Amino acid sequence: MYLLTLQITDPMNVSKTDSSFGPVTEFILLGFSLEWQIQVLLFSLFTTTYVLTITGNGAIVCALWCDQRLHIPMYIFLRNFSFLEIWYVSSSVPKMLVNFLSETKTISVAGCLLQFYFFFSLGSSECFQLCVMAFDRYLAICHPLHYPTIMTGPLCAKLVIVCWVCGFLWFLVPIIFIFQMTFCGPNIIDHVVCDPGPLFALACASAPMIQMFCYIQSSLVIVGSFIFILGSYTLVLLAVLRVPSATGRRKAFSTCGSHLTVVSLFFGPLMVMYVNPGLGHTAGVQKVITLFYAMVTPFFNPIIYSLRNKEIQAALRKILGSCNIK
Repeated sequence: MYLLTLQITDPMNVSKTDSSFGPVTEFILLGFSLEWQIQVLLFSLFTTTYVLTITGNGAIVCALWCDQRLHIPMYIFLRNFSFLEIWYVSSSVPKMLVNFLSETKTISVAGCLLQFYFFFSLGSSECFQLCVMAFDRYLAICHPLHYPTIMTGPLCAKLVIVCWVCGFLWFLVPIIFIFQMTFCGPNIIDHVVCDPGPLFALACASAPMIQMFCYIQSSLVIVGSFIFILGSYTLVLLAVLRVPSATGRRKAFSTCGSHLTVVSLFFGPLMVMYVNPGLGHTAGVQKVITLFYAMVTPFFNPIIYSLRNKEIQAALRKILGSCNIK
């Protein structure tokens, strides 16, 4: 990805105050402006990645749903996270794939704002879900005797619902304000998704308060979730080190290791993009970072969670075996 030379038209070279530009009704989602052969190659690569991502996460959802032995809190949360991943990657990637083969690369203003809302709402829901998964591991390892009475089925269901509801409420106020904004030409968004930065740059009138509100909300959900997860696993680590049995320590580390790997892959790029936007990344770097957390992380998550988990592997083999029998 990093070796690709981007030949992108800079929309800022055209003055927004030019009288020939009025309020726009659609944007040009520029994506990667490359030669046609490379566009087709990237389309094939990203389509394969998208299909494998949907298949992998879908397989985990089905396996954990069908195996009654895995209807326990840890796997209930993992099943919901994989289901979230399917919707998260589907909120942006299909339009990205269409644009690879499209000559116009257009998206309506309403479509762009809806993509922005769903992409960031589902991402926020994932942040909250990762916090819940970390809290579950903290209770299971640090308070094993009280865990069955605390983390009951009804509480699991409530936590899952809270993650979805809070995620979609988190960016509701900003998107309402952004929907009321008017956008002027040039209507080129130099990105692969409808990111807030390029959107605010195309507004007819500057909106620093709304911009700051979006930045604060993004930072709060990302940094707040990361600190909560880091604190939970610090307590887990201290508790595991006190376990006398080497087998017990190994099992605890194995259980938490997959979750920490996913947390690192997910939050790392998000912090680079949204917590410290003053770093001044070029458009090409922003696109590559966005592709990483929008496509690469959801692709690897099913592999990471099932690689060292014998219960998930057994459930997947059971699903595949039933399919072969049919």
